[in-house]
Amino acid sequence: MRLPFLVFILFAFHLGHSQKYPRDYFRSPMDIPLYASGSFGELRGNHFHSGLDLKTNQKEGLSVYSAADGYVSRIKISEGGYGKALYITHPNGYTSVYAHLKKFEGSIAEYVRKKQYAQKSYEIELFPQASDLVLKKGDLIALSGNSGSSGGPHLHFEIRDTKTEQIINPLYFGFDILMPDAVLPVINGLMVYAVNDSSVVNKSQRPIPVNLSLQKDGNYLADKVYAKGNIAFAVNTYDQADKNYNWNGIFKAETFLNGSRLFGYQFEKFAFDETRYVNNFIDYHRYKTIGQTVQKLFFKRRYPFSVVSGNVTNGQITVYPGTTLNYRIEISDFHGNKRVINIPIQYSEAESTIPKTEVKTPYFVKSKNDNNYTKDNVSVFIPANAFYDDFYMNFDVKDNVLYLHDDTVPVHQNLTVTFDVSGIPNLNREKTFISRMDGSKKEFFTTTKKGNLFSARTKDLGKFFLEVDTIAPRIYRPNFAEGANLDKYDSISIHISDDLSGIKEYNAYLNGKWILMEYDYKTKTLVHFFNDAVYDAEKNELKVVVSDKMGNSAIFETHFFKTKT
Repeated sequence: MRLPFLVFILFAFHLGHSQKYPRDYFRSPMDIPLYASGSFGELRGNHFHSGLDLKTNQKEGLSVYSAADGYVSRIKISEGGYGKALYITHPNGYTSVYAHLKKFEGSIAEYVRKKQYAQKSYEIELFPQASDLVLKKGDLIALSGNSGSSGGPHLHFEIRDTKTEQIINPLYFGFDILMPDAVLPVINGLMVYAVNDSSVVNKSQRPIPVNLSLQKDGNYLADKVYAKGNIAFAVNTYDQADKNYNWNGIFKAETFLNGSRLFGYQFEKFAFDETRYVNNFIDYHRYKTIGQTVQKLFFKRRYPFSVVSGNVTNGQITVYPGTTLNYRIEISDFHGNKRVINIPIQYSEAESTIPKTEVKTPYFVKSKNDNNYTKDNVSVFIPANAFYDDFYMNFDVKDNVLYLHDDTVPVHQNLTVTFDVSGIPNLNREKTFISRMDGSKKEFFTTTKKGNLFSARTKDLGKFFLEVDTIAPRIYRPNFAEGANLDKYDSISIHISDDLSGIKEYNAYLNGKWILMEYDYKTKTLVHFFNDAVYDAEKNELKVVVSDKMGNSAIFETHFFKTKT
């Protein structure tokens, strides 16, 4: 009787898992084979990737379809981020998202265009009523593109829980069938850490790599690790799939100590307010200093990231005298392809020959507490839990410049930087803002001014100072000569840029009428399409006005001829 009972239990488990999400409800958003250039939960700058990046054959303009019946519940167009994005709410409790689009189609395009002209703005966010834009499964909704912060043509596709707005891995909804994968994840390297001040691993208190040997069964055996105290590991890994050689993120990682589960995470779903935890999920210092991304299989202080679960010791291993341990790492993709790393660990009394490089300063930040630091005319307020761990911070002010540590320490919540400008003579207050050096570029921060106190909020450390912007933006290089005949043109374009505070607003007028111009910040181009039918027969006067964030404006005027059709 035991065997049938076991079969029943396994069947019930599989049935429950498959029924958690509807696997045959959504269709593919495109009519081409699906290959991912980015996976759900993939590690990105300051965030986890929230969907699937679907390849579009390295070009724009492919048809995008509604994945199921529903209605358009949100439309957002922004110069960065998702660019042109469409949200469809479905009656089964989920919302599908389509981003980086080139253009909307049909009644959606007309609805958006009318709203843009009514609001006189290219960037727009709309929340249509359920009866405004009703869709059937398979309806053409848009063409794929490269808008917003996209790094190349593709379709970003998401599925969200409509009520909670949590993002869910689309592979759970049957998209794994459309994206077959028999390829094992790839292990690029393994790091070991001495977690505490008293810990030593392989005679080091700094993170060091561990050699791996590939075994005949496809798994890895690590060199024996000699340690004492608390130690932990991180892995450099990525995933690939059939006919797809992109380095995508992994789906699941688990660790085991002498056969018992120690630490794990699985990218099933997460909330948007959790996404910045990626900076504690990786070895951030290593990423910023040498550009290598390793995923930590531990944390020093527990943090509320729902993807990580069931971790009694925060993933850390305590090596006592006389102990010999076997530590195992399992890296899996959604389809169950798995790599295993076996790591033997043995206690050693050996002292460290490679000490920690931590430099003690007068400013020790206790991450669980509020912290406030002031020197000369500058102050910094650090709220509790703005940092993931305690650390010694570099803090100094010289000649009205704030030196606030460096960008190798991640910040989770906004810090407030305040300059008292009362002692700065001849300051152009109206055109002054707080800036930060981002590499060789000066970064603009929205600055709140209350009397002599200029404040800005930031999630970055580094060098901060007051900057003055009195230079107007540039308007240049239209795609036609003044007075040209544009009968064969379907659009006009012109370039705009601002080198300091950045562009805040742009408006264009044909013969005194406001016209819609689409802005692509990557190419610094404004484009107006003549099918809006705003132009007049024969001569047309064009005026473009561009303002930066400090109120400096530039005006460009020209004219062209075009026959009305």
